Amino acid sequence: MTILINKTLGQLLDSAALKYPSKDAIVFTDLNFRITYKEFKKITDEVAKGLLALHIKKGEHIGVFAVNCPEWVILQFASAKIGAVLVNINPALKSHELEYILKQGDITTLFLTESFKNQNMVEVLKTLEALHLKSLRRIITIRTNKYPEYMQWEDLYKLAKSISDEDLIERENTLDPKDVINIQYTSGTTGFPKGAELTHYGIINNAFYCGVNMNLTDKDSICIPVPLYHCFGCVLGTLVCVNYGIKMVFPSEVFDPKKTLEAVHKEKCTAIYGVPTMFIAELGLPEFNTYNLSSLRTGVIAGAPCPMELMKQLIEKMNLTEITIGYGFTEASPLITQTRYNDSIDVKVGTVGKPHQHVKVKIIDPETKKELPPNTPGELCAYGYNAMKGYYKMPERTKEVIDQEGWMHTGDLAALDEEGFFKIVGRIKDMIIRGGENIYPAEIEDFFMTNSKVEIVQVIGVSDQKFGEQVAAIIKLRPGEKWSEEEVKAWCCGKIANYKIPYYIKFLNEFPMTANGKIQKYKLKETLQQELKTLV
Repeated sequence: MTILINKTLGQLLDSAALKYPSKDAIVFTDLNFRITYKEFKKITDEVAKGLLALHIKKGEHIGVFAVNCPEWVILQFASAKIGAVLVNINPALKSHELEYILKQGDITTLFLTESFKNQNMVEVLKTLEALHLKSLRRIITIRTNKYPEYMQWEDLYKLAKSISDEDLIERENTLDPKDVINIQYTSGTTGFPKGAELTHYGIINNAFYCGVNMNLTDKDSICIPVPLYHCFGCVLGTLVCVNYGIKMVFPSEVFDPKKTLEAVHKEKCTAIYGVPTMFIAELGLPEFNTYNLSSLRTGVIAGAPCPMELMKQLIEKMNLTEITIGYGFTEASPLITQTRYNDSIDVKVGTVGKPHQHVKVKIIDPETKKELPPNTPGELCAYGYNAMKGYYKMPERTKEVIDQEGWMHTGDLAALDEEGFFKIVGRIKDMIIRGGENIYPAEIEDFFMTNSKVEIVQVIGVSDQKFGEQVAAIIKLRPGEKWSEEEVKAWCCGKIANYKIPYYIKFLNEFPMTANGKIQKYKLKETLQQELKTLV
């Protein structure tokens, strides 16, 4: 097994630029933007000098509230070169949520793009200006000159002229790979988000071994339609590429299935990332067959289980014979387990693979905390170099996730099979307890996905006076399919235990989604619970 890499992000980029100077580094196909590794390093150094000219200190927090764009990637490495901590902010956030992160994250400098979908992000920020946020000292706009009251990205290049190469090197020499360099706010499905503090060491090595498990070489190139503000984009995306000196291809500011396939076709990408809903959208394009995807080989699916039918289509129609499944959470930098490029289709569909290199994984009883034998569901815990330093300014919440021995508690229910593969069976909080029986939503969802009528299904528990909870299934049918509630229940009979058969069946055309394509199960639960109350 390879040893762990002891570098900062800046050193990682410098090494790649030295080894692969003329290779394409960053490509944004819809912006007609393309730079080599040599140019990437040069621009990054200039922006880093610009940040130094602003007197940004080591450990200071810089926020990036932006859609996918070249400046996001450059800022990731430029801020790291001066030891500033980059705080990722979801561009979909509204004023109340943005205010919380700016305050809680002690952000002194905020970079932002103008718009995300139909939202003007500058206007969202302007609603907060009357609050006179104490820590926020400067605002810098990206790709717009409409707001003269703020600094612009281009101003950094002018400021850089007052800083020498030696000044930058002097700052870089004070950095340590174990320093916190990135804060990623975990989605707050309950309460406010928490800022996971990640180190150079954690995210660089996690990205490196993600590449090992995809069998990457410098001949590969990755299509990255996932958002940069999420660890899928800025760890498994940018850092995997810089680790291997390969081309990162961004199809659009926000996910667009058509632009994604166009980018693969045009740039001959060998790898692609996405959550299952993204791949479903790509496969569902009417013009799907007009794109040449024969260059594809591997990639990562994460965020949700990949149904067997979808996996078959990815292999047959998108040539993804070596696609991998990744599992983890932000607090683990982010991957904990991953299938390998040469695993069987059954392993890729039925499990989340084996532990990442240099990471230990165990299954424990959530109550007693004792380790459980194979094939017994319990909480998945992980231990390794990839653990976050903690939640920023939240020591008590940190203790809830990282115990005294350093084990990270994921909150996910999983089981280990005899061959060492892990299977996720749901969230501890999502587990349904019906009349004393433990029911795992993922098991029923997997069962429903064996029916060709079903495109997506989510299983949740809803309150019930008699049983405590009842099982509900929310189903999105494939185009042209019809299925009644009675037919669904009849199909289940004799195939799964009676207590697992959904009591409530609901059909939907669209699911509530996060900005990075994950289904918001808690919103489905809230909506259905409310609907049931009105029927009583």
